[in-house]
Amino acid sequence: MIRNAIFATLLALGMAGAAVAQDAAPTDPQIAHIAYTAGQIDIAAAEQALKKSSNADVIAFANEMARDHKAVNDQALALVAKLGVTPEDNATSQALTAAATAKQAELEALDGAAFDAAYVVNEVAYHKTVNGALSTLLIPSAQNGDLKALLETGLKLFTEHQMHAEHLAMTVK
Repeated sequence: MIRNAIFATLLALGMAGAAVAQDAAPTDPQIAHIAYTAGQIDIAAAEQALKKSSNADVIAFANEMARDHKAVNDQALALVAKLGVTPEDNATSQALTAAATAKQAELEALDGAAFDAAYVVNEVAYHKTVNGALSTLLIPSAQNGDLKALLETGLKLFTEHQMHAEHLAMTVK
């Protein structure tokens, strides 16, 4: 399972209901599942934004999120296939999925500028959470060098996403 640190980060994002995990560091199969799940969540959020938004900047951002997260997830799938590793479902992946489902329902109830602003604010918070988990828990816990390198590449890209979302949040209100 995953140390409590990741859950403090999830709770700070407002993802209450995350199961409390044991204090053991995540294994590589668990890390692979968490990383893939986090990517899938942002792909789903982007797809929702593409359906609901008419703001050109939000649409461009959502397209970027979908494209980049799909590319990283494709790399992750290729890596686990190469390594013969089966990603392992875990409490963190389950908590992320549950929180994302609730957030997606919340956003679905919004339209227009209210949706755009809420989507972008959520993207800022989500990337802060994922980037924090990558830098403080997932990368340090990864044992396989290829997995660690992929996570580090993801962190660089997702830090750029966070900065882009923060900039967009200043213009979308």
